[in-house]
Amino acid sequence: MPAVVLDARSAHAAGVQRLLQSYRAVPVATPIRLAKSTSNLFRTRTKARGVGLDPSGLTGVIAVDTEARTADVAGMCTYENLVAETLRYGLAPLVVPQLKTITLGGAVTGLGIESTSFRNGLPHESVLELDILTGAGEVLTASRRENPELYHAFPNSYGTLGYAVRLRIELEPVQPFVALTHVRFHALVDLVAAINGILLTGSLDGVAVDYLDGVVFSADESYLCVGRQTSEPGPVSDYTGQQIYYRSIRHERGVTTDRLTIHDYLWRWDTDWFWCSEAFGAQHPFIRRCWPGRYRRSSFYGTLMRLERRFQIGDLLEKLHGRPPRERVVQDVEVPLERCAEFLDWFLDTVPIAPIWLCPLRLQGDDRWQLYPMRPRQSYVNVGFWSTVPVGSIEGEANRRIERKVRELDGHKSLYSDSFYSREDFDELYGGQAYRAAKKRYDPDSRLLDLYAKAVQRQ
Repeated sequence: MPAVVLDARSAHAAGVQRLLQSYRAVPVATPIRLAKSTSNLFRTRTKARGVGLDPSGLTGVIAVDTEARTADVAGMCTYENLVAETLRYGLAPLVVPQLKTITLGGAVTGLGIESTSFRNGLPHESVLELDILTGAGEVLTASRRENPELYHAFPNSYGTLGYAVRLRIELEPVQPFVALTHVRFHALVDLVAAINGILLTGSLDGVAVDYLDGVVFSADESYLCVGRQTSEPGPVSDYTGQQIYYRSIRHERGVTTDRLTIHDYLWRWDTDWFWCSEAFGAQHPFIRRCWPGRYRRSSFYGTLMRLERRFQIGDLLEKLHGRPPRERVVQDVEVPLERCAEFLDWFLDTVPIAPIWLCPLRLQGDDRWQLYPMRPRQSYVNVGFWSTVPVGSIEGEANRRIERKVRELDGHKSLYSDSFYSREDFDELYGGQAYRAAKKRYDPDSRLLDLYAKAVQRQ
């Protein structure tokens, strides 16, 4: 088998030209944006003005090199399409975010995470080089050696420094199956101690760990989901039909085991959008039998959620029941491992949301990613919670409390959802000085939005 098993560079070059043509057609006074059909952002935003850039030719896998274990990928290619290609050769990206329609460019410019992050870090760390359409209308190649300032500032810039049109990423070998062990804990300090042990040794009870995440249902019911790659044949579970993955984790004590194909493991959370499909009735046995399988996926639930927000259906239903509106709390935060139990105790006592997702994380290199300044080699836990709570006395009251607590614990919050920071606090937390230097160099005429304006002011 030749090293390069896929080569679609000519089609990609045509897509880049189409994107550049649409850039040149945008009037100078009009902000530039991408005309995307899907989004995994959960911020309320003002209505976009003008015509967006055409990324329709930038959705595919450009090349796969099985010998070098790399893939060249268009910026708007979804992980669903990328994984479908790489698994043919027994390879996968080092980190595959949980939802199928997350794009490569989106995961790098907006961060992503998954159960390999305890050993492989974040998606942008596996990017060897990328081509970026900057606000100045240039397509620049960025890497640790070429345009390093842009390379290190691009993660967490959310399209305000430019758009990735091509990314060369590392791949790793994978086996056909994942053997799972679900470990029950009755105290959060014990769960955190177990995470620490796995991070220190790379194993659980002497068995190597390839995948690691967890779920907290309450202070006395939490689980680690430990995965091991295997080629051993045998029966596998299917959570794309009537069975629901997160419910399969729960048990009274000790451990349970499970097996999935590598494909189904990578997308185990997508079918029910973790557990959020319950809000649409998709977990009710009768409704689930009638719900077409092609619509049991995160992208469809996201469409339903956006329609609900547009027409304020949830608030109307609450009003009919004599209840106040609800505040959306859809967030992922990273807290240092040693403060994780403290944060979880505080969260469960303060914010009425459960379950909670946990994903251990450790950056793998010594690079300094200025716009999301986590400490290299420091162990963190990503804590994800996605629901609503009763509104408070001020806008975003619960979200603001969470922001303050995360900062108190020396953590960070992802910017894909609503944020309420002051300009000064935002600059301190998200590399304001480095961002402005990169912005001045690569978007001197401010054709792209400002990061604070986009992430906090909802522009």
